[in-house]
Amino acid sequence: MNSIDIDVGGTFTDLVLNYEGQSLIKKVPTTPYDLSVCFSKVIEEGASSVGLTIDELLPAIDMIRYSTTIALNRLIERKGPRLGLITTEGHEDVVLIGRGAQWIDGTRVAERRNLAIQKKPTPLIPRDQIVGVKERIDSRGQIVRPLDEEDVRAKVRTLVNRGVRGFVVSLLWGFLNPTHEKRIKEIIRDEYKEFHIGFLPVVLGGQVVGKLGEYERTMAAILDAYLQRSMQIELSAMWDKLRDRGYTKPLLMIQSSGGIAEVFRTAASRTFNSGPVSGLMGAHHVAKTLGYKNVVMSDMGGTSFDVGLVVEDSVRSYDFRPIIDHWMVGITMIKTFSIGAGGGSIAWLDKLLENRIQVGPKSAGSMPGPACFNQGGTEPTVTDADVVLGYLNPEFYYGGKLRLKKERALQAIREKIAKPLGIEVEQGAQIIRKIVNGNMASAIMKEVHLRGYSPEEFILFVGGGAGATHVEGYMADIPKAITFNFSPVFCAFGSSTMDIMHVYEASKKITLMEPGTQKLAEDFFGYNRAVEALIEQAKQDLIADGLSVNAAGYVLELDMLYGGQFHVKRTLSPRLSLHSTADVLAVCAAFEKEFSEAFSPFVVNPEGGVFIESFILKAIVPTKKFELPRLKLEGCDPSAAGKGERSVFWTEAGRFQTTPIFAYELLRPGNVVEGPAVVEGEYTTLVVPPSMRFSMDDRSLGILQKI
Repeated sequence: MNSIDIDVGGTFTDLVLNYEGQSLIKKVPTTPYDLSVCFSKVIEEGASSVGLTIDELLPAIDMIRYSTTIALNRLIERKGPRLGLITTEGHEDVVLIGRGAQWIDGTRVAERRNLAIQKKPTPLIPRDQIVGVKERIDSRGQIVRPLDEEDVRAKVRTLVNRGVRGFVVSLLWGFLNPTHEKRIKEIIRDEYKEFHIGFLPVVLGGQVVGKLGEYERTMAAILDAYLQRSMQIELSAMWDKLRDRGYTKPLLMIQSSGGIAEVFRTAASRTFNSGPVSGLMGAHHVAKTLGYKNVVMSDMGGTSFDVGLVVEDSVRSYDFRPIIDHWMVGITMIKTFSIGAGGGSIAWLDKLLENRIQVGPKSAGSMPGPACFNQGGTEPTVTDADVVLGYLNPEFYYGGKLRLKKERALQAIREKIAKPLGIEVEQGAQIIRKIVNGNMASAIMKEVHLRGYSPEEFILFVGGGAGATHVEGYMADIPKAITFNFSPVFCAFGSSTMDIMHVYEASKKITLMEPGTQKLAEDFFGYNRAVEALIEQAKQDLIADGLSVNAAGYVLELDMLYGGQFHVKRTLSPRLSLHSTADVLAVCAAFEKEFSEAFSPFVVNPEGGVFIESFILKAIVPTKKFELPRLKLEGCDPSAAGKGERSVFWTEAGRFQTTPIFAYELLRPGNVVEGPAVVEGEYTTLVVPPSMRFSMDDRSLGILQKI
């Protein structure tokens, strides 16, 4: 299958092209002013590499998968439309009150410590654009107060007169019984019809998140409505360009749940963090191929450093109430962790901490970029420090397409860091590198230790354009790091390994085991009906996407807990449907196993009963995966890949040393590079310090480990 996978990052846009049995990678600078420009440009680069024009390549492509930061960028810029929120009378202030943690949701640790400056985030919908309507549905989905339609019409007109140009309808218990939410949408459509200039979009909270949690459900719906139009404009521009050039197949978007869906059937909130998630899914695929059960996936790009874990051959670790910008939402995301540490991260002096050097989270991005890019940037960045210390070759950065100016890097570090502190420029560059490496190592150790694991149990996968340059400094106690030919575009590679997957969630509380007596459930109707409803919804969406229902497989996960306990554990169910008490016992046993592994065998509490809170169904259509070929080992000597020497600073020696340079693409399976050395690729540079060794195995994987 011919496919294109694209990941738009803050600094570079990455591509993996699989065409006629060959696979290649490309990168171009991201164009934040119009993402369709870098989207088209990177496809053109890929087409050129196989001897075609973009108009010749696109008609032969079967699938394009895409992950993006559009949603987060637009939210940060606060460029959404004026929205109105319609909720149940008496609940108008729910999103303004939020949770207690709303004061600090989405803030950095340093910001949380300064209590004097803490304040609640400015709401996306101000209070005068929120109305409550006369209606009430109870916790069982029963209507206890009918909808007052005249009240709805009056309040809708009031909101429009206040400048509202879109609606969110999120009623109390609306996900259990959507009758009132749907009727309000019909009333708005009747007042402002689709063919009118004043057509107003409407988002229903119960359709966005079909489960418990009034605040989280409403915020997810608000974010979808807030971002809907801007994402539609950007993605429509890309879609139109693809169609104009002959592409007729689907444009699929990566979702933070680990799923993939057709672009115009994807909710905006589901695209957050989609790049790191696709990288983690790719790491899972490679780990299974190589036989690794525990892997830390790291990706250091130009803007951020992303970490995700594969544990016991599984990526089923979730954020159930993730924070998007400053807002807690009720959607489920695969858990990854990001910090502001990348090649473009800016080094600065913290006046409040006696001019201590800090690195990030602010980034120079691709425009203007680091000072050494010579595009107008004046702030010192991690990339500038790497150039000053000799790790990066100014003549071969980005394959020689972008010539770096070392003088600019020296000037930026001298003026902003070294001179104010009274130190040498090289010393300032060393400190910048040490700080950013320490920040990344701490992020990895935090993720590993908080899950109850030891770093020695893991292998480190290296991704991102800057990952190989810094991995020796952030791998910490992990014994082995692995680089790939596709490391610089690992997130785009990850999406190329993903199946098409739709994810559906529904809240429904079911007792599987009675508290006290531990009697197993004998009535299976509620369980089976909930699963059947989700499968029917999945089939309708698959047909709408033009996919074969018969080709789809279904995986069921359950949010389960013990009676008397707070913690919910998402469990892979061994049964899609229940037909006997033996099936019930199998589900309870799977829950007990996963619960004891996640928390402790000592807190397993079947005496309290076993309950299901929510059903999560994954409808999966398999796609062909990239496989790593085995090659013949060709000996240890790497001299054929030699590119000469240059002066590089090594911390162990405390000085600059003449260091051998090798070409990554020319290293052969079996070659061994002893440190100190630098290995240069087209899109990344690997640093091998004196205490380490880099070798190529029979799959052309690069292995970095201590001697």
